[in-house]
Formats: sequence, C-alpha cells, structure tokens
Amino acid sequence: MSRIGRLPIPVPSGVDVAIDESTVTVKGPKGTLSHTVASPIIVEKGEDGVVSVNRPDDERNSRSLHGLTRTLINNMVVGVTEGYEKKLEIVGVGYRVLPKGPTQLEFQLGYSHPIVFDAPEGITFTTESPTKLGVVGIDKQLVGEVAAKIRKLRKPEPYKGKGVRYSGEHIRRKVGKAGK
Repeated sequence: MSRIGRLPIPVPSGVDVAIDESTVTVKGPKGTLSHTVASPIIVEKGEDGVVSVNRPDDERNSRSLHGLTRTLINNMVVGVTEGYEKKLEIVGVGYRVLPKGPTQLEFQLGYSHPIVFDAPEGITFTTESPTKLGVVGIDKQLVGEVAAKIRKLRKPEPYKGKGVRYSGEHIRRKVGKAGK
C-alpha cells in the first residue's frame, strides 16, 4: 500500500471539498481549485472532515496514481488556505526588476531591451528589492511553472553566477581561464 496515498487529508475549517464523480473541487478563503481524478482512483469524504483516497486493486497504474492523487488534493487544500510562494533572486551588475503592477514585471537582464513579463490568471508578484521577487498564487504547479519561466529569461551562468536564480539555490561554479 502506498505510504503517502493511505494518509487521510485533513480539511481545515473554512474549506469546502466537493466530490462530483471524478472531479474534486476545493473552496477556501483564497479561492477555488478543481482537479479531475484519474479513472481507477476513488476519492471519498468522511463524516469527520477528512478526505481519503483509495485504489481498487494493486495494478501498477493504480499504485502509481494513488499517492499522486492524494498529494495533488492535499496541495489544493493547502493552496486555498495558505497559498504558495516561490522566491527568486537576481544576481549581476545592472540586473534588476521593476514592478509594473501586481501582475506585471519589467526585467533588465543585460539584454539590449527590457523584458516585460505578464502573470497568468491567479498569479501575483511581490518585489522586496530590485533584486528580490516572489511569485505568489494558490496553485502550486502554476506558481512553480511561472517561477521557472522567469528563471529561464536569464539562467545563472557557471562562471560568475550572474542571472535569475531561486532563493537559496546553489550554483555550481567553474574555474575560468588560467592566467600565465
């Protein structure tokens, strides 16, 4: 049995979980998320406010989807109560970010032109300083995807470490040319 899949999902007060055949909808103080559950997996809501994820058999496909489905539903519950945030840092001389509103950023990343980045629906940006920013939202997958797209604008290079990196990310450095 899956160790993650068999754990019950606690539903805090203020969160409403609706299960309609294969669709699970979670409503909370920060918003609403829904997920379509793959066919063999069964999601049930208990009377004591917990959601359980079960599988009908021990086939390979059922086992692989069991823990995944439980984690995705738990991430939705956490997202509508607390939300998710990914922090990014910009390293480099002249590299900076300017907020153009809660859903738009303008980057100066050493190119000949500034890069304007628009947030998809459900994502907002926070800027602590010209070199530190955060991606905030209720959907964990979308927050990670937007943060990865921002990092992709100028990946950290291995010689000087210049570029956009996740907060706390370690960049493996290379030794440059040897002098005479």
